[in-house]
Amino acid sequence: MKFIAEINVMPLKALLDPQGKAVTLSMHNIGYKSVENVRIGKHITLEIDADTKEQATKKVNKACKEILSNPIMESYEFEIKELK
Repeated sequence: MKFIAEINVMPLKALLDPQGKAVTLSMHNIGYKSVENVRIGKHITLEIDADTKEQATKKVNKACKEILSNPIMESYEFEIKELK
């Protein structure tokens, strides 16, 4: 079976996000004064072959921990759907 994983990787809330800070300041400069606390992350989509959704979940979780995120600085969450 084929599954599709939608993964979001974000900087940990306790850490400074320099990109988000720069975007926040830029938005204020062009008139969006009500925008605060912009955080910039990554969105990753991948297709994966697995026999079950549980196997696909384990594979994606492992990939996120080992390759797609830095657990010291980032958190991740994902959703897996069967590809039809």
